[in-house]
Amino acid sequence: MASTIRLQSEDFDVAAETAALTRGRVDIGAVVTFTGICRASEAGHDVAAMTLEHYPGMAEEEIGRHVAEAERRWPLLGVVVIHRHGRLVPGDNIMMVAVAAAHRGAAFAAAEFLMDYLKTQAPFWKKEERRDGSAWVAAKSADDAAAERWAKALEG
Repeated sequence: MASTIRLQSEDFDVAAETAALTRGRVDIGAVVTFTGICRASEAGHDVAAMTLEHYPGMAEEEIGRHVAEAERRWPLLGVVVIHRHGRLVPGDNIMMVAVAAAHRGAAFAAAEFLMDYLKTQAPFWKKEERRDGSAWVAAKSADDAAAERWAKALEG
């Protein structure tokens, strides 16, 4: 399986990344993409910007481990994970996941699995700039619950 993992400060083009994933491939029957975009408000706070920090090297390795886990669980034909770091403003792309498979079920499930991991366990830290100052963003219990179902699925 072909996989691409990039952590970068620069923006990315979702259509170009998807085209590169599928170029010349006639075995792919489904591609599921998700793009996270910086919002102007969060939990009742106006957000002027956010800064994403990561641990270079470790972050790519950790994401790679979860891509490999997705590959073990589903018959995938390709994965792209791009995550930006640095200062982002509302409307900026934050990250994307694209998953290719022969059939949609595997593509949807693997994309959701990877998104739940990235939201809860990937080694990124997010600081929001708000009108009333700045604050580090804490994990949300709803995100943790969404990720926990994958562990239960593995057990069951």
